[in-house]
Amino acid sequence: MSEEDEGSRKRAKGPMGVSRRTLFIGAGSTAALLGLGALRYAGHTPLVRPPGGQDEAHLVSACIRCEKCYEACPRGVIVPAHIEDGLLGMRSPALNFDADFCDYCADENGGEPLCVKVCPTEALRLPTGATAENTLLGLAVIDEAQCLAFRDTGCRYCYDACPYEAMELDKDNRPIVLEDKCNGCGACESVCVSLQNGSIAEGATARAIVVHPLDEVEG
Repeated sequence: MSEEDEGSRKRAKGPMGVSRRTLFIGAGSTAALLGLGALRYAGHTPLVRPPGGQDEAHLVSACIRCEKCYEACPRGVIVPAHIEDGLLGMRSPALNFDADFCDYCADENGGEPLCVKVCPTEALRLPTGATAENTLLGLAVIDEAQCLAFRDTGCRYCYDACPYEAMELDKDNRPIVLEDKCNGCGACESVCVSLQNGSIAEGATARAIVVHPLDEVEG
C-alpha cells in the first residue's frame, strides 16, 4: 500500500476513532466528576430545566446531547445550555422564555411532555403522578425596580398571562407571585414588556419578571 493510500486510510478512520474515544472519555469523566459532586465546583450555573430534568446530576450525566427534546418542543422553548453556564452541562436542555412558555404540552399527546417522551436515555423523566401543577420548573421573581406596574403604569401582562392562578394583584394593582402556586412555566416572563416599554434601569438585560431555578432561589 502506498504512503498516500495509507494516509487516506488513517484519515478516514481518524474521525471515527477520535469520536469514539472522546465519547467514552467524556462519559467516564462526567460520571466520575458527578460522583465527586463536581456540579458544585465546576462553575456550574443553576438552570431552569424542561419537565423531567429537575434532578440536575441525573440530567447532566444521562443526557447525550441528541437534541431530540429541542426538536419535539411545540413551543420552541427548549434551548441548549451554553459553555458559560458550566462545562459539564454544555448543550444539555434548558428553558428560554423569551417568546413563549412551557405548557407541559397541554394540547399534544394528552398533555404528556413531548420532550420527556422522545428522550432516548431518560435524562428527562417524570415520577408517576407528575402534572403541570406539581412539576416545579422554577420560580417567577419580580424585580420591582424594573416592573412597570411598580411605576404606576397599570401594567398587568404577567398577571393576565398566568395559567395557574399563581399571581395576584395587591391593593395598588401591582402583581405579586404566589410562591406556593408558581410552577415556573414562564408564561409571565414571556409576555413582560419592561425592556421595550419604559425600562429605566441602567444596563438592564433581563425582564422585570424572570423565572429563576429553584436551586438559585432556595439557596
